[in-house]
Amino acid sequence: MSRIERTLEALKGQGRKALIPYITAGDPHPDATVGLMHTLVAAGADIIELGVPFSDPMADGPVIQLACERALKHGTSLRNVIAMVKEFRTKDSETPIVLMGYLNPMEAIGYEAFADAAVDAGVDGILTVDLPPEEADDVAPLFTERNLDAIFLLSPTTTDDRIRAISEHSSGYVYYVSFNGVTGASKINVDEVASRVDHIHKLTALPVAVGFGIRDANTAAAVGRVSDGVIVGSVLVDTIAKNQADTDQLKRALTDLLHPMREALDGLSS
Repeated sequence: MSRIERTLEALKGQGRKALIPYITAGDPHPDATVGLMHTLVAAGADIIELGVPFSDPMADGPVIQLACERALKHGTSLRNVIAMVKEFRTKDSETPIVLMGYLNPMEAIGYEAFADAAVDAGVDGILTVDLPPEEADDVAPLFTERNLDAIFLLSPTTTDDRIRAISEHSSGYVYYVSFNGVTGASKINVDEVASRVDHIHKLTALPVAVGFGIRDANTAAAVGRVSDGVIVGSVLVDTIAKNQADTDQLKRALTDLLHPMREALDGLSS
């Protein structure tokens, strides 16, 4: 059982929902990333999605695009991101880490070399935005052999047959994108999410975490009520952008944003 599976199973047993924040590695500076990861855990994160900066993040809106630009300006590479996870593991051996990004940097290193390096560093899962499961035959087995969870995206338009197929290739959890579009949009229809997640649960035994549109404690609680976990990204990355000049203030701002979400989610089980 992977660290992700253990974490989600433990939360389910406690009647609690997973809080999964996303930040872009290397933003605002590579030296800050590991400290920010520890800040997220202290504020209540159960799993961290760590974005690998890429020059053409096609699924992301302007907030995360700019974060990638800031990280790349400092030369943050996939190897640097893996090294950050390894440093994080010197103080935290429990919090699962998912690398989220695009295929090209992995391909440049070589899939097997990447998988080996990720496992050695303590990475738990891989979410490759532009790698559909139908084209993952060369990659997925490398992850499975190394107990790396392969996480894929589902959208409001994903068909039932495709949900089943994606589930067969997935482990850890599935990431349900709450609406069609790029990251950073602010509208989320909770009733539609509830209906869709309920339907997905009928087609897969995997936990369903919902991302896109989670911006505060209220939306976190509303989505957490109908899912197994919430993924928070753009609002955190925007907070980093607004506080990048002062690392201590940045950590306080991230805590002030994430901790109320943790409390709101825990309030669902009380």
